[in-house]
Amino acid sequence: MPTPFNETLVEEFRTNRGKAGGPFEGRDLLLLTTTGARSGTTRTTALGYVRRNGSLTVVGSGTGTPNHPAWYHDLLARPVVGVEIGTETFQALAVPDQGPHAEELLGHALPAAPGTGGPSVPADRVPLVVVLERADPDMWEGRPREIRTLADKVMEVHTWLRGQLRQVKAETDAHFAARAAHQGPGEPPVPGLGLQIRQRCLAFCQALEFHHTSEDEHLFPGIARYHPDLGDTFERLRDEHRTVARIQNDLAELLAGIAIADPQRFRTELGAMSKELNDHLDYEEETVVPLLADVPWPPAPPAGAGAAG
Repeated sequence: MPTPFNETLVEEFRTNRGKAGGPFEGRDLLLLTTTGARSGTTRTTALGYVRRNGSLTVVGSGTGTPNHPAWYHDLLARPVVGVEIGTETFQALAVPDQGPHAEELLGHALPAAPGTGGPSVPADRVPLVVVLERADPDMWEGRPREIRTLADKVMEVHTWLRGQLRQVKAETDAHFAARAAHQGPGEPPVPGLGLQIRQRCLAFCQALEFHHTSEDEHLFPGIARYHPDLGDTFERLRDEHRTVARIQNDLAELLAGIAIADPQRFRTELGAMSKELNDHLDYEEETVVPLLADVPWPPAPPAGAGAAG
């Protein structure tokens, strides 16, 4: 539950275009907006941050309590978060860092970005170091320079999905290769795949589910009204959505805990996702996307919108 202190700080931040007074005057603050792991509602928290190696780092102190802060549990379940710095707002992928660099990051973050509203970190709990990796569309490989049509917009999303899936698969393959190189004869495999892979895959799955739901409920019915001859095409696309969703659910089960359950099965399911999704996107781009090339994006406002009442 948001505290009055945090709510006041968030309001002051937004009112003063990213600045805060009192004990936080001159300090680097950001607003982190997460989505509740169970409730699905958003919550915004003011946190100190530090820039390190091109990323933003925040530290979860829990304001001195023995429990991890609520926003940390949220981003473990839904790793795509909203970030506000000054007057700028953007989305980021939140990745808790438990690797060898976490202590180094912590050494930079704690002095520069103390917790907000209470003691720093209890002595009996390891501080949480969370790296916020900006999701910058300009870095998407193959992204159209300008989004002028609905076809451009769909291709932008497809490019992002392909890129994220390719990155998760590459990181997973690299992990297995490194593990094999360091595993001695007769030694059991090292468990786990790391939070970076988990968080990126969860973000991919959430974006994919949203995209396919939007297509099933809005895009496909809208196109079908003008192209009734494509009934078989849309039925195939929906069937492929169901196939992809089954694989996605299997991945979600393996990602339910902090450590990825059954890494080898995860790798197998990821391979199945790569094949099914890429085949599906190829077919959609061949049959449906060309029909959207003359539909302007963003859509024009309805006639009379904004007129005086």
